[in-house]
Amino acid sequence: MTTIAEMPAGFADKVLSAQSTFRSVMDAMARPGSVQRVAASVGTPAGMMRGSAAIALTLFDHDTPIWLDAAMSATPDVARWLKFHASAPVITDSSIASFALVGDAASLPALDRFTFGSSEYPDRSTTLILQVDSLSQGPAFELKGPGIDGSAVLQAMIKPRDLFQRLAINEALFPRGIDVVLVHDDAIVAIPRTTRLIASGG
Repeated sequence: MTTIAEMPAGFADKVLSAQSTFRSVMDAMARPGSVQRVAASVGTPAGMMRGSAAIALTLFDHDTPIWLDAAMSATPDVARWLKFHASAPVITDSSIASFALVGDAASLPALDRFTFGSSEYPDRSTTLILQVDSLSQGPAFELKGPGIDGSAVLQAMIKPRDLFQRLAINEALFPRGIDVVLVHDDAIVAIPRTTRLIASGG
């Protein structure tokens, strides 16, 4: 187990790095399917990619319960890093999580294990942060929705393979729903609840 002295650092420059990362996340949400880069220098505990770490330090705090999948919780290092740097409570009940950090997306639980928010407070849903194998290679996914001019093509190696089929539940739930951020190293792609899959191919 990593000691406090051995724990990876957070942001090298807390204020500027958080501002930069927040802009990257907002750009990703505003342009679904587009690849954005996290430029901030950030330490990462074992199993967590740079993009995930930067998002955590920017968006997580003491009011955002965090759920970790089995890969992220394989050692106590990720939870201890989140508590130390973000003061974020790590919970075991995924149904009340503000964010879910998923290191092994192939084992993503059913979406109804998370919260979709309520009609009064649709923003109180779980945002999934899924680490994936690539956001530049792999099958092509054609997307449509707000923020997309016509359609956008995302080429990525995404697990679970039926992720977009699962996310189709968002259409019936709107304005409730699940938002997703895909991460590979320092690259991020947002799939907001309003984004729909048109077609996919190999």
